[in-house]
Amino acid sequence: MNFSMLKNGVDTHFHVFKAGVATEGARYVPRYNALLADWTQQSQQVGITRGVWVQPSFLGTDNQLMVEALKAHPDMLRGIAVVSPDVSLETLTVLHDAGVRGIRLNLAGTPHDISEWTQTDRLWQAINSMGWHLEIHTDQGKLPSVLQQLPSDIALVIDHMAKPSEAASDDPTILSIKHRANLAPVYVKLSGAYRLGQVDSTKLATLLLNELGSEALLWGSDWPCTNHEAFADFNALIEQAHAWIPANIFEHVLWANPMKLYWG
Repeated sequence: MNFSMLKNGVDTHFHVFKAGVATEGARYVPRYNALLADWTQQSQQVGITRGVWVQPSFLGTDNQLMVEALKAHPDMLRGIAVVSPDVSLETLTVLHDAGVRGIRLNLAGTPHDISEWTQTDRLWQAINSMGWHLEIHTDQGKLPSVLQQLPSDIALVIDHMAKPSEAASDDPTILSIKHRANLAPVYVKLSGAYRLGQVDSTKLATLLLNELGSEALLWGSDWPCTNHEAFADFNALIEQAHAWIPANIFEHVLWANPMKLYWG
């Protein structure tokens, strides 16, 4: 594969953390370092010049490590924070000024009960006013029930190819995304094929392109691929991206779309 064709690209999903650091009671505690310098070195080798730092769920709402990095690299980085439903407007403003452009709900491995979030109108109003979006990660097939509980006017980014039960146009997850896209902007990240169970990632990528259009697609490495570290090879990840995304829209998905969403 010739990677020289990618002059600029944005990795919209990577994590940074330190070994042994996690919130009390976290389901996952990393046993190794995943440093910004490591991501930068590896990603730049394949033409990735910017990235979106996604706060790991096991660090909870302490976004300080990310905020410091965003301030130090305002051109290269944007961030997605983890906050509590009752987060103050002052905190959101500080995060925005640092380069945060959304919040994440990682519901994977949980009961997917978001009742505490459905009652936080003040937060949704603030997100809309700042031009932020909500990033969602669910278990396979669980996205439709979550979307039914969320305000219909919130812009969404769906993690890891939305994790439908099957790569079919009539799958409830695909149908729910299409319905939602008629109400507010929706993006789907092409990432984390190893999180899809038995669903074929290339078939699913083609389906998402056909059903949603190229404007709705982003790409993310998911580096360092927590619990799937064997896949954290940027050459292989970019080669997979080429298998998912037609050549004529490759730079559009890896550059134009994320630049509009995160830097626009």
